[in-house]
Amino acid sequence: MQHTPKPPRPTFVPPKMCNSRTMTIETGRLILREWRAADLPLIAAINGDPVAMRHFVQPMTHAESDAFVARQVQRQAEDGFCMWAVEAKGAAPLIGVLGLARNGFEPPLETGVEVGWRLAPAHWGKGYATEGAKAALKFGFEQKGLDEILSMTVLANKPSWRVMERIGMTRDAEGDFDHPRVPDGHPLKRHILYRLTRADWLRQQRYEQ
Repeated sequence: MQHTPKPPRPTFVPPKMCNSRTMTIETGRLILREWRAADLPLIAAINGDPVAMRHFVQPMTHAESDAFVARQVQRQAEDGFCMWAVEAKGAAPLIGVLGLARNGFEPPLETGVEVGWRLAPAHWGKGYATEGAKAALKFGFEQKGLDEILSMTVLANKPSWRVMERIGMTRDAEGDFDHPRVPDGHPLKRHILYRLTRADWLRQQRYEQ
């Protein structure tokens, strides 16, 4: 009896982009969600904007922006969180990035998970960063069981460290550091550090209730 050989099994190629909302966080005005292929040109425009990137060494190229998103997709798969895409409900399909990320530093620098954000200039001054960052903190402490969340920026970035203070974080002046990924001698080399422990966050939540 002659047997017909089975066709070879197709090679599985994992998707490079999440096409469904497998993880979302909603606030009153925002949706923090995983990345989609349609987001790439939108976030590339923000990452390439010199105004939006004024506190970074330089704006990203389109290829660098795509690579940034690819890293977030990987971090979401590995850690269960990342720097998510941010939608403004009824206003814009993508206004920037906001979320949680492991900073990847080596001791003696402060290592851990940080909360961060980068929004398009058209959406500054509306309280979106504060609203989204509060939701990210809640997710990190309640859903991921983190003991502490950090945040960092350059001293000149007053709007960002004001947000850090509004969401309950405290400046750790002794933790200020020279960012290892910024060239020596660059004016953005020095960074300031803010932190918030889970215990302090819980106390703040009880006070606000």
